[in-house]
Amino acid sequence: MSQHPGINPPPFRSTISAIDKNIIFLKDSFCYPRGGGQQGDTGMISKTNIETELLETLPGESIIHPVISTDGFNVGDEVLCTINQQRRNKNTSMHTVQHIVSAIANDMFSAETVGNQISEEYTRIDLLFPDRDKFNSDDLVQAVNDIINSHKNVRIHNWERDRILQHEQMRHTKFMDRIPSSVTELRVVEIVDVDLCPCGGTHVDNTSKLDEIIITNVKSKGAGKLRISYSLNNH
Repeated sequence: MSQHPGINPPPFRSTISAIDKNIIFLKDSFCYPRGGGQQGDTGMISKTNIETELLETLPGESIIHPVISTDGFNVGDEVLCTINQQRRNKNTSMHTVQHIVSAIANDMFSAETVGNQISEEYTRIDLLFPDRDKFNSDDLVQAVNDIINSHKNVRIHNWERDRILQHEQMRHTKFMDRIPSSVTELRVVEIVDVDLCPCGGTHVDNTSKLDEIIITNVKSKGAGKLRISYSLNNH
C-alpha cells in the first residue's frame, strides 16, 4: 500500500483484521504511528451509522489504532478512517523543520542531534557540541529560515542498507545497528542540498510549505549539551 502524502491526508478505507479490547487493527493503514520523536496520528474510524474516536496511533507488529470504543465494530468490517489533518500537518511541518535545524547545527557547530521530541506547538532538540560556547541561536535561526525560504525540494527514497551506510553525505546512521539485518531497505529523507538521513516520519515535499522558526528556549542539559526549543511563526 502506497504512503499517504505528508500533509492533508485524505480519508481511506480499510478492513478490520482484529479487535483487542479498545484497539482496532486494520488490514492496511495510512496512519502514522508514534515514533522517531513524532506523535502518532489521531482521527475517527467509522462505518455506517457508527463512529469512534481514534486516539494516538501506536507502533507494533501491526499498527495499533486505540479507540474510545469498539462497540458495534467487528472483524471483517469495512471502515473509513479519517486522519486529523490539522494535527498531522503541524507534526509534518515540525518534523521537516527538525531535519533542517539538526543539519544546520551540525554544519555550523559540529553539533550532533542526540534526541528530539516533536509536537504540534513546539519541538525540542538535544544537541551535543564539541564546544557549545560557539553556539549562537541568532545565527542558527537565520540559517534555518534562509533554507525554509529557498524552496528546497524534499524527496523520499527507499535505499538498501549498504548504500545508506556507505553514502558520504548520510547523517544519523548510528541507530541502524539496532535494526534487524532482515530489514534490507530503509526509508531515506532528502532535503536537497541540506540533509540526507534515514527517517520514517512524515514530511512536506518542499520547504516553501514551512513557516519560519522562532527559538523559544535554550537550556543546558549537561556537559556539552543544549536543549533547543522552537516554534513556528503560525503555531
